[in-house]
Amino acid sequence: MAISTEMIKTLREATGAGVLDCKKALEATGGDPDRAAAYLREKGLAVAAKKSGRTANEGTVKIWVDPAGQLGIVVEVNCETDFVARTEDFQQFAEAMVKQISQDGDVSDVTGLLAQPFVGDAGQTVGERLTQLVAKLGENIMVRRFERIQRQGAGWIEGYTHPGSRIGVILHLSAGSAGVAAGAPFRDLAHNLALQIAAVAPLYISPGDIPQAELNAKEALYRDQLANDGKPDAIKERIVTGKLDKWYEQVCLVRQPYIRDDAVKVGDLIGQTSRQLDTPIRVERFIRYELGTGE
Repeated sequence: MAISTEMIKTLREATGAGVLDCKKALEATGGDPDRAAAYLREKGLAVAAKKSGRTANEGTVKIWVDPAGQLGIVVEVNCETDFVARTEDFQQFAEAMVKQISQDGDVSDVTGLLAQPFVGDAGQTVGERLTQLVAKLGENIMVRRFERIQRQGAGWIEGYTHPGSRIGVILHLSAGSAGVAAGAPFRDLAHNLALQIAAVAPLYISPGDIPQAELNAKEALYRDQLANDGKPDAIKERIVTGKLDKWYEQVCLVRQPYIRDDAVKVGDLIGQTSRQLDTPIRVERFIRYELGTGE
């Protein structure tokens, strides 16, 4: 049976496979479109299985915040090379994942996400669409992780993607009143804090958020470093306290020097803005994704 251009076009639109793959599938199945689609699915599964163990640390980090600043989403989608990451097919899939996660509010992990009907075609799951993409682009592609922040009460959720889409941040900043949260000074603070998080990569909001086991381990490390120093214990304790303060400046957002003015701590900046606006302001939560690092 002769395989026409129209048959190839129809199969390609239905499956997303490449032109040559569609032609071969139709030739192998005598021009039967249903059998050809099944042939392509089987081929895609085989290709995906073969590539699934390959390292995929390139890709993109996408963020999305709804217009009311109530819901923020960050998702990381990986592939093997920057070349594939820049393709239209890959970028469209990553954008679809943002939309998918915003609509599937009950899904909390990647396994559950892959089982959902694909937002761009309810006739297939996200996992099936991903398998097609792997077969088409020839690389291991994966949704590595995603998270949401949902705001309750007055405030704003800010989103920021660093140029190159390798770092993404979502931040929940609360305020004492909705009127203040709608104003430019508050929104500017939220934006600047998101820039701070992207640039300096804090792990916690404040020292009080550090797990006790981690804090104990850090104190023990600093004391071990001074064990044979010969200084009086009182001096050693002051040195340990000083080292902890320096560490807090690295890992705690409110203790970090502000990137726009390193003479000011982020916590002081928040306090100044709070007094100016005459309302309590608090960083409730932030999430920072960096491509390929798990951080």
